Parts: sequence; structure tokens; C-alpha cells
Amino acid sequence: MPDRRFPKVTLPHLFGSKYPHPHTAEEALERLLAGNARFVEGRALRPHGSARRREALSAGQHPFAAVVACADSREAPELLFDCGLGDLFVVRTAGHVAGYTALGSLEFGTLHLGIPLVLVLGHSRCGAVGAAIRVQEGGEPVPGQLGRLIEQITPSVRQAREQGHGLTPEAFADLATRLHVERTVQTIRDNELLAPLLGAGQLKVCGGLYDLASGKVELLGG
Repeated sequence: MPDRRFPKVTLPHLFGSKYPHPHTAEEALERLLAGNARFVEGRALRPHGSARRREALSAGQHPFAAVVACADSREAPELLFDCGLGDLFVVRTAGHVAGYTALGSLEFGTLHLGIPLVLVLGHSRCGAVGAAIRVQEGGEPVPGQLGRLIEQITPSVRQAREQGHGLTPEAFADLATRLHVERTVQTIRDNELLAPLLGAGQLKVCGGLYDLASGKVELLGG
């Protein structure tokens, strides 16, 4: 249940029949995929960007989904899902790594804002995954905090090594990215505060891959 110490402000007058506000994980996922289809086909509606919407949201937020995405400038969740202000609770880190800051943000979004869906979104040609692959192949370690972030992608690269014999470099990178999305999904599902919501059917956590060239989002099973 949402924590009442952080009251959720609902804004029913903002959600007309043209853009119905999703209330379940299934409805939220359907809304995301429909928006992505419009984006891919060049039919984006670009909803919820008006001055009226902006002013009303100053009273509070009621996003219908959380998206854990890469910080890559080519992967912008609000654009590729054809959403607007107040629609998505977006957490972005290089390589969509779910460290403590990302997990804390998701705890806020789910427990205090009542978000029913978390989508982990990887993408093709991910630079962070590529860096982890190069380090695993004997390249120079990445210094600083970025190096620590890369270390959290390394287990997925190792798993890809075990599964991806004979793959081209591009196919291997795609496999490593897919496995890293799945690992991030599991990390979120295992969170001690989010697991009870999952068990009660109040939260769904799933993964997807965004293709930079086509713009299409592919959902992953599991």
C-alpha cells in the first residue's frame, strides 16, 4: 500500500477519455506499447505537454509507470513511449544499473506514488555494456565511479560468455545486454520493500529492449 506520509495527489480532471489514465500494470504496459507503436510509425500525439497540464502538476504527481533506462541520450522514455509531463517516473543510469540510488527511487515511486509497473529498458549498442565487454576481454580497467558501475554489468557479460559461443561481436553484445536487463529485473524484484508488492499482485516488474535504429521496444519474457 502507498505510504500515507507521502500523500498521492490525484488529478482526475487531467485524464480525459483521449488519454485514459492506467490503473493496473496491464493497462500501463498496454499504454506504453501503444505509445511506442505511434512513435515508430511517426504518429506521435505528444500528449500532456500543455501549460495547463504543467500548472496542474505543480500540485502533485500520479505517474502510471516507472521506467529504469540507460542514461544514453538516444533513449528518451517520454519520447519513445509518446508520453508527457507527469506520465512516467523515470530512473536513468549508464547501463540501467540498479544501484542503491536507483532502487531507492523505485521504492519511492512504488510505495509512495502507487506506481503499478516498473519496466527495465535496455537498448542496442549500449556503451556501458560495450565497456564491460572490453574490460572482460583484457582491456584497461575503467577508472572512477564509472568503473564501479561497469563492474555491476560484468556478471551479465560472463553469463553471455557461457551461453554465446560462436556469436558475432554485435550478437554477443546484444545477448549481454538482454541478460543484463533480465538481471536488473531480478535485482528489483528481490528488493526487500518491493517484493511484498509483487507477492500481493500490486506491482509488476518486466524488461524490454529498445532498438536505436527502428525505435521499437521488444518486451522480454519472464
